[in-house]
Amino acid sequence: MTVWDDLQGQPAVVEQLRQAASGEGLTHAWLFTGPPGSGRSNAAKAFAAALNCDQEDVGLRGCGQCQACHTILGETHSDVTFVRTEKVTITIDEARELVATAGNRPSSGRWRIIVVEDADRMAERTTNVLLKAIEEPTPRTVWMLCAPSPADVLVTIRSRCRSVALRLPPASDVAALLVRRDGVEPALAEQAARTAQSHVGIARRLARDPAARERRLETVRFPLGLRGVTAAVMMADKLVKIATAEANSSNEERDAAEKAALLATLGAPESGTLPPAMRSQLKQLEDDQKRRAKRSITDSLDRTLTDLLSFYRDVLVIQLGNAVELVNVELRSELEEFASRSTPESTLARMDAINKARDRITTTNVAPLLTIESMAASLIQPSKETR
Repeated sequence: MTVWDDLQGQPAVVEQLRQAASGEGLTHAWLFTGPPGSGRSNAAKAFAAALNCDQEDVGLRGCGQCQACHTILGETHSDVTFVRTEKVTITIDEARELVATAGNRPSSGRWRIIVVEDADRMAERTTNVLLKAIEEPTPRTVWMLCAPSPADVLVTIRSRCRSVALRLPPASDVAALLVRRDGVEPALAEQAARTAQSHVGIARRLARDPAARERRLETVRFPLGLRGVTAAVMMADKLVKIATAEANSSNEERDAAEKAALLATLGAPESGTLPPAMRSQLKQLEDDQKRRAKRSITDSLDRTLTDLLSFYRDVLVIQLGNAVELVNVELRSELEEFASRSTPESTLARMDAINKARDRITTTNVAPLLTIESMAASLIQPSKETR
């Protein structure tokens, strides 16, 4: 197993990064772009491991077996810093800390590497803090920025980076990865990869969590019963509850583990009142967890709306002649009946309404429930639409 194994369906990217790791075309700043699920952060991590791999033979770097590869993949290597925000944006103070870290020489590896997984979550003022460090990097430092598209990064930054463009892998490759890496039964792996629309992380969650599969199916079936304003309001409330439950299910265990670890590190007493210094640190952790929970709900709601969007995507595919495979194959008969009662134009309008709601939720501070209610009202389908 090498560090490249998780980059399913990306042979051109793997070859580009392999050559750079061996010294051909290596530069000081890289920009990894691709849609959610394309594996841009995995590609950056694999590249970081290949650059600092212990193998002396440049052709074998990225072996996945040496100490350097293991520690980088586990995000514990002293010379590789991973940055991902669990808040709405990366702050300017965090950016300044990165610049200071980038100025240090590597302590054990060949390169000091900074991987920013959420480069699109930096305000212009924050990005400008990184500009000089990326423009004139210290020797032996490599920056790796990840974003959904080049347009999500300031032109002054992306013009100084070498681009690595990823795409969503075929569902068959994602299914094969789930079978090989996670031991998922092949039929379930195929279903999870298809319904996740090739998003590796979501496919893995769907394959391993029956409750997640049920929540997704409930979301996708909502339009089948959407007949009036009351149903739209109820649908909006349920969608927000589904997204909240999805986010909480992944946060609760993590929050408890973080709190226990902090108390153990501080040497807190098993019972009684905590000293003031410990209480302040615990309060800081709880505040950070609340901010993370807010973003988790936003991200979960965006995924929920993406699942809902797949219903209308399948309806449009049927209306246009079944040119490609359906995402929700299990609902084919219901989808065909729904498609017969609407037009491609109205389906596109409903898809646009969902995408507008996604944009508002992820980029503004609007109340999610009000946004989803407005969207749901625009999805109401008359008993028969004029073709």
